[in-house]
Amino acid sequence: MAGQYHEPYEQLSRKTKELHRACVSLIEEIEAMDGYQQRIDATQDDALKKILEQNRDEEKEHACMLLEWIRRNDEGLAKNMKIYLSLEEPEFIDPYSIS
Repeated sequence: MAGQYHEPYEQLSRKTKELHRACVSLIEEIEAMDGYQQRIDATQDDALKKILEQNRDEEKEHACMLLEWIRRNDEGLAKNMKIYLSLEEPEFIDPYSIS
């Protein structure tokens, strides 16, 4: 569950705690994006829709900022992002088969 540690806090490294903090924040931003999108679809008021769209887009910006921080601080994620975020079509690539 987001926000909870799976192991005793005292046994975790500073890096793990910081990555956890960033991951939990990323989850919260994505949840906020989803919530705003649903409200955008549901509202009949054009002025409110524009406000909600702006709010949703700000959450997207925050999510990207967090994802970039995580990428810079998690070598394994950085490697996978380099592989999978540049694909033309979704496909499975075994990251261990790439040198």
